[in-house]
Amino acid sequence: MTIIWNKNIKELTGEIVSDRVDNTRTVLVRTVKTHPLYKKRFVVKKKYYAHDDKNESKMWDKVLIREDKPVSKSKRWKLIKVL
Repeated sequence: MTIIWNKNIKELTGEIVSDRVDNTRTVLVRTVKTHPLYKKRFVVKKKYYAHDDKNESKMWDKVLIREDKPVSKSKRWKLIKVL
């Protein structure tokens, strides 16, 4: 998480699993969490819809996305760069 203009703005890293729609990318983010009682680690996967202005990313690219103002009903993230 980075701090921009005294706000906590989230940044996540994931890979693109869909690029069918124009200017929209579906990004799969994997996070490792630990169970509080049993201490076993497990992977949590979540999909985010990110806005890509220039359509510069393709399937299976690693990307950095940042929380942004709502662009549409489901898009709340913006694609920052392709890693």
